[in-house]
Amino acid sequence: MNYPVLLRRSARGRHLTGDRMLISRDRTKLIDTIVFFAQNTQHCGKVKLFKLLYLLDFAHFRETGRSVTGMDYLAWKMGPVPLPLVQEWDQLESDLAAAVDIVPERVIYHERERVVPKVQFDESAFTKRELRMMADLAQRFRNELTRPLINFTHAERWPWDKIWDGGRGNNERIPFTLAIADEDPNREAFLEAARQYEGLRDAKSH
Repeated sequence: MNYPVLLRRSARGRHLTGDRMLISRDRTKLIDTIVFFAQNTQHCGKVKLFKLLYLLDFAHFRETGRSVTGMDYLAWKMGPVPLPLVQEWDQLESDLAAAVDIVPERVIYHERERVVPKVQFDESAFTKRELRMMADLAQRFRNELTRPLINFTHAERWPWDKIWDGGRGNNERIPFTLAIADEDPNREAFLEAARQYEGLRDAKSH
């Protein structure tokens, strides 16, 4: 697999500061995933980024029983929204603000909040599967604007559509288990892996 040119470990030592060492693994991976998509796609605004994160997390869960970033997603009219990220979007936490800038830019009749990376992507926290999925998504949607991604993530009977349900599921959490088809022969194995992973996360948080 030939990854994009910016898919490499940062030479800038971003993880050497004390503050970064205290951040959870999920948080570190979230920040680096945002940097990756900002570096490796065009027109990477708020909506496009949210869609790419959703596609990555649900695709990875479908194959492994766990997401990449550890975020929960809510069903909003605009589509699946990563709850922790949308909560800080208007005022980024210091660690994310050190990695990206949000730059407003006028696009015809609306304003796009473009994500501009300030650091290089660091691949060290990611598995080969995660890197491959990220590279595949970046390549597939590199030059797309938000509309094709909206159509893709809003596909009928996909996780967001099942929960949104014509607006009846507004603001409801989208379960990752919906990513695994009922007829998938490995469904129970993936769900058991998900339960074990959540158990480990809960144990580490106490």
